[in-house]
Amino acid sequence: MLDIKVVHDVIENKKEIFLEDLFRLLKQPSISAQNIGISECVEVLTGLMKAAGIETKVFETPGHPIIYGEVISPKNDVTVLIYGHYDVQPADPIEEWISPPFEPQIRDGKIFARGAGDNKGQLMAHVSAVKALLEAYGELPVNVKMVFDGEEESLSESFAPFVESHKDLLEADVVYTSDGPLHHDGTPMVMLGCRGMLYIELEAEGAKRDNHSGNKGGITPNPAWDLIHLLESMRTDNGNVLIDGFYNDIREPTEFEIDLLKKLPFESKKAAEVIGLPLLEMDGEEYYRKLSLEPTFNISGFTSGYAGEGAKTIIPAKAKAKLDIRLVVDQNPDHIYEKIENHVMNHSPNVKIKCLGKVEPSRTPAQLKIVQTIIRAIGKSYEKEPIVMPAIGATLPDYVFTKLLGLPSVLVPYANADENNHSPNENMDVDCFINGIKASCQVLIELGRDR
Repeated sequence: MLDIKVVHDVIENKKEIFLEDLFRLLKQPSISAQNIGISECVEVLTGLMKAAGIETKVFETPGHPIIYGEVISPKNDVTVLIYGHYDVQPADPIEEWISPPFEPQIRDGKIFARGAGDNKGQLMAHVSAVKALLEAYGELPVNVKMVFDGEEESLSESFAPFVESHKDLLEADVVYTSDGPLHHDGTPMVMLGCRGMLYIELEAEGAKRDNHSGNKGGITPNPAWDLIHLLESMRTDNGNVLIDGFYNDIREPTEFEIDLLKKLPFESKKAAEVIGLPLLEMDGEEYYRKLSLEPTFNISGFTSGYAGEGAKTIIPAKAKAKLDIRLVVDQNPDHIYEKIENHVMNHSPNVKIKCLGKVEPSRTPAQLKIVQTIIRAIGKSYEKEPIVMPAIGATLPDYVFTKLLGLPSVLVPYANADENNHSPNENMDVDCFINGIKASCQVLIELGRDR
């Protein structure tokens, strides 16, 4: 029987090496949206995986490459498929970074770099865990497969087709992912699903060119107002979506899931601080229900006319709005897009609508034995009972595992609550990184025991 204390000793002795490995990956840009540094990052990551004892293969896709790795033994009965992503968000606005985004630095116990928390730090916790276990025992207690996405920050368009065509390669008993932050008080969390997303663009046009707002004011139509009126017809002030049929297919949560939400700790002041708000006027049950069990309809961008310094008196020729719509199980992004398309046609037929990306929502039952084993393992590793949530508010391509492969899928975040993912000064606590390595080791050991 494997002794976790032996593995912990290896992790503590190799701590600086694990940090050096992570820094190598963080120094390499890998911005999927702009196709910056992707191939170079693939080379760095596959090198780190091979050095950890992981057999590695790169699969080309119509988009960015997918990296696959495995450590397989015929004597192991359980197979764990670990998912992560090596691509990152753009670093803009660069001027708001205290240190350059691709020159990792440790300040006040935190590693600052783009990708530190999302997702290179958490991805490398898994790679380092395999390295530590192999160094401690020369073998793993379970079979491990790894699949690392290069387009997660760009809606993973190539990932589902890859999974669909490689079902045999990805055969496993459970999928394990680490992404996102711990609870704001540092309590570990276990997530059993995620919201999906539909990302659309609306465009309205007026005249063929911008016009003088005085000389042509009152004559030339302003497309910005067309979009504003259309958007007002889609959602009420309190967040209720007015698209016909938008809520039709939402799965009712089980009593078990509702009970999970009621048990979750919540401090309104602390939650507000993490978001960057002066206060948050809601209780814990409402907070978690809105995050995990309810859809959203968000304007993520609105562009029209002049927004620079000073004044420029024009009637703009075009206006664009970008919407990200978070969906909950069992909402289908294709069906929702069709409903929005019909709404636009009925209210503003001259407005163009375009789908920029979509991801289905996903959820795994909490009562499954293998899920409960992971929950216990996380409790042991952090010496604290984890918070269990039916789903997270963010979007991952989790549905490819639960729907295409038919596997239970569990998400356990390793990063600190103030990781600033997608923002300047993204970071990950050094302790969170090391604790993540230990947690991955504990999960693999417990799953090996529970066969």
